[in-house]
Amino acid sequence: MATFQFPGQTNFYSGKVRDVYTIADDWLVMIASNRISAFDVILPKAIPFKGQVLNQIAAYMLKATSDICPNWLVSTPTPDSAIGKKCIPFKVEMVIRGNLTGHAWRTYSSGKRILCGVTMADGMKENDIFSAPIITPSTKATVGHDEDISRENIIKTGIASEADYAVLEKYTHALFERGKQLAAKQGLILVDTKYEFGKIGDVIYLMDEIHTPDSSRYFYADGYEERQAKGERQKQLSKEFVREWLIEHNFMGKEGQVVPEMTDEWITTISNRYIELYEKVIGEKFVPEPLSNEATFDRINKALQQILL
Repeated sequence: MATFQFPGQTNFYSGKVRDVYTIADDWLVMIASNRISAFDVILPKAIPFKGQVLNQIAAYMLKATSDICPNWLVSTPTPDSAIGKKCIPFKVEMVIRGNLTGHAWRTYSSGKRILCGVTMADGMKENDIFSAPIITPSTKATVGHDEDISRENIIKTGIASEADYAVLEKYTHALFERGKQLAAKQGLILVDTKYEFGKIGDVIYLMDEIHTPDSSRYFYADGYEERQAKGERQKQLSKEFVREWLIEHNFMGKEGQVVPEMTDEWITTISNRYIELYEKVIGEKFVPEPLSNEATFDRINKALQQILL
């Protein structure tokens, strides 16, 4: 993936899966690459159309929730890019869970009943639905892993004021409810997800991507109750299948472990799965739109000129 130099560019950052350009200190250009990461490691080969899939799902979901709260997005000049407002981020991810799954289940099955200051009821099974969704925030670490944090400690440490945190909670619950409604229309259950927020002046904005398979977990609604009753695994829609493949090949990002060979066939399989994810979550046919670096630069630059006028 090419690195660009846009007029007015004041900063550049390459993350695990996205390249982020700061323009005139007020705007961000985010280009979703085809890189794929798991266990905090960028895998050695790119996945065709993955960036377009994630960028277009995020844009769709931001538009579908724009009546709930302001968000950072202004335009999507190419299928894999987004331009929006630069916010001062809250250094916390607002993780919200509708089901006892993943990290919440691992905590619960270890015998603990409190996660991020939230009490979980006794007598639950893996993947059961909580009586009401729970918010289990995590810190955004600049190095190392994110860590669980409670509402009380977020306020106490000054990550957010009590008034701001009340708004973050309100937005998180409302966005998750909308996400569940959108998922239900597609025969899915939005199990858990995360939201990131920032401020411009006194206004709180929703940032980053939302409700994508990289930031969220979905179950198929059809057969969910039967599988729960029988104690069977739920059918998931997320990038969990990539993690499972790595685990089967003895890779979990630990020191001394080697990423297994990614054959062309496996890369095609992952690409096709991402396209399936798009079509299932959005309910529309995926249209691949590969662009040259020159065309990508020209379209983003043109959009920036209109914004900066």
